[in-house]
Amino acid sequence: MSYVVIATWRAKPGQAGRIKEILATVAPINRAEEKMLAFHAHVSVDDPDTFVLYERYTDASGYAEHRETEAFRTHVLGEALPNLAERSVKAYELLD
Repeated sequence: MSYVVIATWRAKPGQAGRIKEILATVAPINRAEEKMLAFHAHVSVDDPDTFVLYERYTDASGYAEHRETEAFRTHVLGEALPNLAERSVKAYELLD
């Protein structure tokens, strides 16, 4: 059963472009992780400051390992978070 994380990011005013750059940088790095099955970043068509990230891992340990990567520490914690007004992260288990 795979482990899914859905994160919602809301950029601070004027920072949506920077968030798009960060996501473009991390997407191929994330997709190369051994336990990551899928990574998709989306931007709202109604609110260009709102982003939804869909991440699917082989199991919960894959997400834990992802959070320990240099890319996560540098790009998400170091670069994205300072440019976010809000951040929500929720985990799910795939049923099928």
